[in-house]
Amino acid sequence: MTLISRSACVVVIATVAACGHRDVSQAADTSQHNMSAAEHAAMQANAASTTDSAFAALQGRGQMAMGVDQYASVHHFDDLPNGGRIALQMKADDSLSTAQIRTHLKLIQHAFEAGDFSTPEFVHVREMPGTAVMTQHRARIKYTYADLPRGGEIRISTADPDALKAIREFMAAQRGDHRAGGAH
Repeated sequence: MTLISRSACVVVIATVAACGHRDVSQAADTSQHNMSAAEHAAMQANAASTTDSAFAALQGRGQMAMGVDQYASVHHFDDLPNGGRIALQMKADDSLSTAQIRTHLKLIQHAFEAGDFSTPEFVHVREMPGTAVMTQHRARIKYTYADLPRGGEIRISTADPDALKAIREFMAAQRGDHRAGGAH
């Protein structure tokens, strides 16, 4: 990606993030009536996460790359004994978004198999930890896609110790940046 196209992306992302933040704030202002304490606390936590501009920008880029609302979906990045697992599912039934997640993850599987980590680099605006080694050792890493009820998963497996370490670094960075769950 050239410097000019990155600048254009930043402008688009900032606009998307700003519009998304405004919509969430307006929804929060009008929906506080007739709410339980637990619902109110959950709403406040969600509003706090959307006011963090760096996280909101990451979520905006994620929506652009994946085609689904990042706040309406759940990421998990699990460490497994022989690699890791990336799972993405919608929080509620949404057949269109579920189909979009499945398409996205199948494309990611093929990109990762080819050593192409440009999508996570775009979403995170940096080279992700572990991806250089994962690219070098791609012949020793297996990527397996499977459907989940509201989305899909990619299992990443290897018997190579260097690749395994790189996969763990990648999963940890993903968990941290996405503020996502996952076993580690």
